[in-house]
Amino acid sequence: MSAPEPIPGARLLFSNDAAVAQLNHGSFGMVPISVQRAQQRLRDEMEANPPRFFSVGLEERIAHVRRHLAAFVGADPDNTALVDNATTGVATVLAGLDLGSGDEIVTTDHGYGAVDLAVDALCRRTGASRRVARVPLAPDDDAVVGAVLDAVTGRTRLLIVDHVTSPTARVLPVHRIVEAVRGRASERVAILVDAAHAPGILPDSVAGVGADFWVGNFHKWAYAPRGTALLSVAARWRERIRPLVVSWSQPAGFPDSVEWVGAHDYTPWLAAPAGLFVLRSLGVDAVRRHNVALAEHGQALLAEALHVTVPARTGLPMTVVPLPPGAAADPAAATALRRRISDELTTEVGLNSWRGRGYLRLSAQVYNREEDFHRLVEGLPKLLRQ
Repeated sequence: MSAPEPIPGARLLFSNDAAVAQLNHGSFGMVPISVQRAQQRLRDEMEANPPRFFSVGLEERIAHVRRHLAAFVGADPDNTALVDNATTGVATVLAGLDLGSGDEIVTTDHGYGAVDLAVDALCRRTGASRRVARVPLAPDDDAVVGAVLDAVTGRTRLLIVDHVTSPTARVLPVHRIVEAVRGRASERVAILVDAAHAPGILPDSVAGVGADFWVGNFHKWAYAPRGTALLSVAARWRERIRPLVVSWSQPAGFPDSVEWVGAHDYTPWLAAPAGLFVLRSLGVDAVRRHNVALAEHGQALLAEALHVTVPARTGLPMTVVPLPPGAAADPAAATALRRRISDELTTEVGLNSWRGRGYLRLSAQVYNREEDFHRLVEGLPKLLRQ
């Protein structure tokens, strides 16, 4: 497998440090220069006259952005709200469900750590409990659906399932999971799809997924400024969704009440359409093809250098490479190794411990080249032996 041809001029659209091999786009994204400038113009407008910026037409501008982003992911704009990130969206959903003693929340062992912490905190406050579905790493959809169904009981009130898993970079069959749970539990179990990584890399529409709740970040793969995400809520749940902070738009109800938080910095949201403009100008499909091919190429190079077997391909611009046994076997060791890779190899990667084994997560974006992966190929085996 060879590296894909670079997209002409794409690398010049970003301001990342050329001395660092940036292979961790999936964590915080990278904002194109033109989007940075669009956001700075909005900041300048805000600081030139804050009372006018916040009090004249801002809510209408936010609603316009919401409609724009909702259209990109196939969501109903009247049933969506802008939030800062997927974790905030999950917290908003959890706050509106009124769970109590005896109720259960089902997650998977591929879930995002901060979401697990939020669920556990809710369980401690309310007396609810969390059940964890052990989902296989291999992309066997039948096994994934079966594992989730096995965890759902008569007391389950909420299922949280990732569309793209953060620690293991897998695509879960959320459409089939939603259908299967609906078939077994009807409307008794609410389903939240954590699609933090989906906007920009998966073509699935929110309406097509059919979950009760869906939340996705635009600052990872859709080139928006950090702090831009969309929460979609099925119509039957709208009245239950309350803002985490009550402010002046509380009487308006969802989505306005969730979006308006007073003297919040709304410039990331307002600049988000500029990010979609960059993505569409490069070509959404062309960017996907390039990034997937480069991520898989880098995965193959590193797997060969470490003499490990990688999971089957998933068609994502994020891939994982299992580390040799004993490396990054727990979260603290994974954090320490990631920092060493950053300091000693001037390379940024994702690194997680999953089921007692370290998994290095590689992202590829249009600003990357094959030589970015060579730093890991040449330096990581030696670093792991030290």
